Amino acid sequence: MDVKEALYMSRGEGENSYAKNSKFTQKVASITKPIIENSVHTLFSKGFHLSKLLNAADLGCSAGPTTFSVMKTVKETVEKECKELNCQTPELQFYLNDLPGNDFNSLFKGLSIFCDQTQGASFYAVGVPGSFHGRLFPRNALHFAHSSYSAHWLSQVPKGLTSTEGLPLNKGKIYISTTSPPVVREAYRTQFQEDFSMFLKSRSEEMVPDGCMVLILHGRQSADPLDKESCWVWELLAEAIADMISQGLVVEEKLDSFNVPYYTPSLEEVQHIVEEEGSFAIERLETFALEFLLDKEEKETKGEKLAKGIRSYTESLILYHFGEEILEKLFQKLTHIVVEDLAKESMNGVPEFRKIQRGQMKRKFLLERSKRL
Repeated sequence: MDVKEALYMSRGEGENSYAKNSKFTQKVASITKPIIENSVHTLFSKGFHLSKLLNAADLGCSAGPTTFSVMKTVKETVEKECKELNCQTPELQFYLNDLPGNDFNSLFKGLSIFCDQTQGASFYAVGVPGSFHGRLFPRNALHFAHSSYSAHWLSQVPKGLTSTEGLPLNKGKIYISTTSPPVVREAYRTQFQEDFSMFLKSRSEEMVPDGCMVLILHGRQSADPLDKESCWVWELLAEAIADMISQGLVVEEKLDSFNVPYYTPSLEEVQHIVEEEGSFAIERLETFALEFLLDKEEKETKGEKLAKGIRSYTESLILYHFGEEILEKLFQKLTHIVVEDLAKESMNGVPEFRKIQRGQMKRKFLLERSKRL
């Protein structure tokens, strides 16, 4: 699978689009808004108010309300800081990054509306197609970087998921599961370690000294990668694909060769990679649990909404690997499976957020650029 080509959130503004089914990530953005505000405040506490331009990047921005809420938070916080310091407000440059398949057309349409409705400090925005697993910007260009629900996507399907004879090692599954041999778990962990280390290294070269970065990842609270919180969605999707096989709509080999480029890390894994890579130091690192849906909703309504949400970020991968013919039947089956599973128990999503900064350490929680670089 060519992840750069295959991965994108569902385009447009239709019923199954990411724009219409991103309530969960909007909720995450609301919860983490104070972290962004504090990061901008930290920039100004280090003398940034003397600058005339602030360069901010949103990595894996997709296209939807969350993108513009982050821009709005940064802009309003800069204006507030400048007012309190009685200094001139800098111009703002926003770099909106995602893979080339992202719906940049919808993004730019929404951006046009956002610009027309927004007053205050001058700001500019530009789309930056490309993978954040490598360099995207010139050296020492960024003051602030943000990424929400993106850095857990891998640059490629992990290496080593087939035997020396070319046989699939993760047969019948599309992610780590209880039936996966240990080599599968290790392949995913290794791929995430390589990708996240490259992500950090690339950003460290692009950010100015004392620049800040806020990362929000889908993580797990348990040290065990087989914990249900990190495997649940992929188990249900694999079950739905298996049903397509039983109906003769998909050949078994297609399922056996499909592995998602995704990894749900633990807090300890992320901390270890940050410390080992060495470009940043940690200011704040924590996990929080968040309900996918409202308790007051009926199980069937919950299941339908959750299945639409899953479809909004998995449809492109299904389309790339299995073709368009099975899409509707597959996600109808997935909805049925999700509704049945929700009737059994309530599921929590467990995102993690990380705040990263560069410079010299001032207090024990700070995640900043280390002295060795």
